[in-house]
Amino acid sequence: MTFYQKIPKIELHLHLEGAIPLRSLWELIQKYGGDPDIDSFRDLKKKFVYQDFDHFIETWIWKNQFLREYEDFKFIAEHVARNLLYQNIRYAEVFASPSSFQQYGLKTQDIIFAIHEGFMRVKEIKIRLIIDLVRNYGPEQEMKTLSEINEVKQFDIIGIGIGGSENLYPPEPFSRLYEKARALGFKTTAHAGEAAGPESIRSALFTLKADRIGHATRSAEDVRLLEYMSENHIPLELCPLSNLKTGVITDYKDYPIRTFIDYGIPFSINTDDPMMFGNSLAEEYEMLERNFDFSKQDIAGFILNSIQTTWLSEDEKSYLTKQFQDEILLLIDNQKSDRHKEE
Repeated sequence: MTFYQKIPKIELHLHLEGAIPLRSLWELIQKYGGDPDIDSFRDLKKKFVYQDFDHFIETWIWKNQFLREYEDFKFIAEHVARNLLYQNIRYAEVFASPSSFQQYGLKTQDIIFAIHEGFMRVKEIKIRLIIDLVRNYGPEQEMKTLSEINEVKQFDIIGIGIGGSENLYPPEPFSRLYEKARALGFKTTAHAGEAAGPESIRSALFTLKADRIGHATRSAEDVRLLEYMSENHIPLELCPLSNLKTGVITDYKDYPIRTFIDYGIPFSINTDDPMMFGNSLAEEYEMLERNFDFSKQDIAGFILNSIQTTWLSEDEKSYLTKQFQDEILLLIDNQKSDRHKEE
């Protein structure tokens, strides 16, 4: 195992429906009679190559047709949790989009019960849910979803966000929804600056008053916005390889990680939709080291700092930080010892 596979990690921007291990998705496709365009597992892998962000959304919708029963959500939740545990991810805040499955007659609360039951089968990792209130369905429908999830928030629902087609559905119409969510005690995040420019991030911050921003890649185009996020310590959920795969950036070295560091903006590194992009958190760190000359100590610092951007309690943050520090120090010492032996 590599250093980054061994190091303890967290995930704060991970979509349950986009993190299904490919073999698990293949099982679901076979369960529902297959797909005329997918004759083999190799065909399934090829399906997840995108021309642009809109093509990615089309593929996302295609994949959702194989989640038709509550048992399917229990199945994927368990498999995603086991995959996170295998990667030594100790804590995760995971998006789920129950609104997307109403077309199959599935109810929001029962989907949440199924997901919770699947997660609870893997007790070695703590996972909390962020409900993705999809822009495409509009604020009225998603206000109903908010009321429904509020009745079952004891099932580890910690916050809400909006995803979906950012370029077609701006944040402003969702302002009342966010106000209501805060009043109900939910933390808030918003996808912004991925498929739209810095104005989308500004609206997410000033209109929605989101606690965190997902992606925020294009904030690098707006110095005053960067200054605001720095001064107000706005945490960013960064997803570099996702942005490369969907064409938000065309060259990995264009990713503005150095800009965020220079401005002192807090961030976490995340995979977004690892099943759909073929990435892992270890690979995210390896790419950062390779392309930006970060040291392993730098990356370890990113991980430790990102704990402060979670929605854990202060006591939980302190406990997790101490646990990670001890393990990382031991890992670095062992690596130095191994190098000396080789010499």
